Amino acid sequence: MINGEISHWMRSRGLRPGRLDAARPALGGEATADVCIVGAGFTGLWTAYHLSEARPDLSIVVLERETAGYGASGRNAGWLSPLVPGNRRTFSRTAGTREAGRALQRRMLEAVDEVLEVIAREGIDAGAIRSGNVVVARNRAAMQRLRGRLAADREWGYRDDEGQELSSAEVQERIRVSGAVGGLFYPTVGRLDPGGLVRGLADAVERRGVRIFERTEVTSITPGAAHTSRGAVRAASVLRCTEGYSVELAPDPRRIIPINSSIIVTEPLPESVWSEIGWDRFELFSDAAHVFSYSQRTDDGRILIGGRGNPYRFGSGTGGEGRVDRGTVESLVARLHTMFPATEGHGIAHAWSGVLGVTRDWCASVVYDREHGLGHAQGYAGHGVTSAYLAAKSLAGAVAVPGDDDLSLPWTGRQTRNWEPEPIRWFGVHAMYRLFAYADRIEERRDASRTSVLARLGSRLAGLHE
Repeated sequence: MINGEISHWMRSRGLRPGRLDAARPALGGEATADVCIVGAGFTGLWTAYHLSEARPDLSIVVLERETAGYGASGRNAGWLSPLVPGNRRTFSRTAGTREAGRALQRRMLEAVDEVLEVIAREGIDAGAIRSGNVVVARNRAAMQRLRGRLAADREWGYRDDEGQELSSAEVQERIRVSGAVGGLFYPTVGRLDPGGLVRGLADAVERRGVRIFERTEVTSITPGAAHTSRGAVRAASVLRCTEGYSVELAPDPRRIIPINSSIIVTEPLPESVWSEIGWDRFELFSDAAHVFSYSQRTDDGRILIGGRGNPYRFGSGTGGEGRVDRGTVESLVARLHTMFPATEGHGIAHAWSGVLGVTRDWCASVVYDREHGLGHAQGYAGHGVTSAYLAAKSLAGAVAVPGDDDLSLPWTGRQTRNWEPEPIRWFGVHAMYRLFAYADRIEERRDASRTSVLARLGSRLAGLHE
């Protein structure tokens, strides 16, 4: 089993630590631009894309410490999902109107279509399809939560055809999951290869005249400049698009912390295994556990499954090339075999981890200070594939397209409070996930009809309730 080395997605494209021969050139010295973007992940590249589309006259530079897609953008599970990055009720309170939360949800649903349209228009090789998402409950308490989730989704802007309840038989008809008692199906979800998307998006913005410099570490950001050891890029607007890697550059580093997520992917499975599992329509798959897992069936016949594992490193560590500890790998393998017994005896090809950015209220923010020309978009809390597209559109609008409707979304201009200092932060995050794990064990063992009080305590502690 390969462990770390960025991800299966990036390795399959010849990109891994120690072998960056496919990387773009580094910054060669002092440079100037209208806009300098720090970070060549989804947020940075989508911001460059939206800016270059709306204002082709702008000169844009993107600076990346490693290679485009090195961070979460090249390591995630490939879910193009309309899930709002945060609590819709919190966003509504921020804006002072319930309609603001509904507007954000509707735009997230529309953004799935828009990303798929860009992928097709730009000819990006990302294996993108509108697969839908099957969410499975494996006990009665989980099914109760799913019914509540569906009701809340409709309250916040989903149409009836954008989510439906599935019986146990209907789940098994799609994907034969051991122990499934029911589930939900959301058709407005896309499945893709995130490595293909982030690398293709980098190519697309370069075709529009954007300059990307890789292997160029930004050491500090000040009004009017991004500073590197190779020289500074002077620009009227400097945008930090570093998500979970923001600790070293953000002026207020406790506004966002990196939460770890880990993934394993199997070797290609034989047809005999797929005949037992089904999964013929390539839906994305997740479960309704509190410590949830998420999966996809890849184009080359593998199962990818991910979960939180070891959720947080002391001092907001980001984990480098993404090695996964043995306990987390074993936990994910056990979850895979429990849900899909036919996979037992088949090897795991690759394990890796990455970090996602989480604010203290688990809600994203897009901020642009026009006076100083500094901005950022961050805090997608694990829903970044779609959120980065839309948040980048809001950020680009704040910089250069003042009439853009997405400037009115309730994440624009919102500031979140700081996370607690260490070691309180480390204990708090790990305690929250421990409560969720204990709640899962109780619900599964007792087949409870109601969500465990431990999970409710964990959710309130984290501010995750709607």
